[in-house]
Amino acid sequence: MSGTIQGTTGAGGGAAAAATATKGTTGLAGDFNTFLTLLTTQLQNQDPTKAMDTNEMTNQLVSFAGVEQQIAMNAHLTRLIGLQQGAQLTTAAPLIGERVEVESNRLSLQDGSATLRLPAAGTVQQAVIRVLDSAGRILREDTVKLGSAARDWQWDGKTRAGQRMPDGAYDFAVAGLDAQGAVQPVTATVVGTATAARRPSGGDIQLQLGAVSVGFDAMRGIANP
Repeated sequence: MSGTIQGTTGAGGGAAAAATATKGTTGLAGDFNTFLTLLTTQLQNQDPTKAMDTNEMTNQLVSFAGVEQQIAMNAHLTRLIGLQQGAQLTTAAPLIGERVEVESNRLSLQDGSATLRLPAAGTVQQAVIRVLDSAGRILREDTVKLGSAARDWQWDGKTRAGQRMPDGAYDFAVAGLDAQGAVQPVTATVVGTATAARRPSGGDIQLQLGAVSVGFDAMRGIANP
């Protein structure tokens, strides 16, 4: 089994998340410190005969005490997010090398083969599948009859002219046909081998199926062999 589990941070985890949270925390801390400076200056220079109302000062102190607590909470949440994302990468390790089913608008051609999983027949009786290149040209088109259970459609990487395409990510479109031949919506999922899991800078953890990258929320299950 080969593959990659990769993050963009060191042992502390969540560099991108930490940078974003730190920026927000710094802003809160700056506002809090500015308030304390202004309050101290005001107290030092106020007219003793017209001192600040104690209730007003107390309310302001209570409000900014809440801000100070929020600063501390943000710091703890930043660390928690980093630890959680690191745990997710570890959890992804067993998926590497496995066949997985995901929602994606791109088909992964791996080792000269790509797979779509079609739903069981219902209102839709047939599916018209088109594999497209980056310019939108049709490389392959098939009409498949749906059965009583979900079924897989495989592309051997060859165009209609018999030219073999290189491994990579390809656009695809699936249209359903009912018993009268009218077009109906239909949803197909992509099946492929998980080859890597990584967290790009500033983003969520991604699972890669060759050249196709999807979020973990796009996973629909471990595909049957």
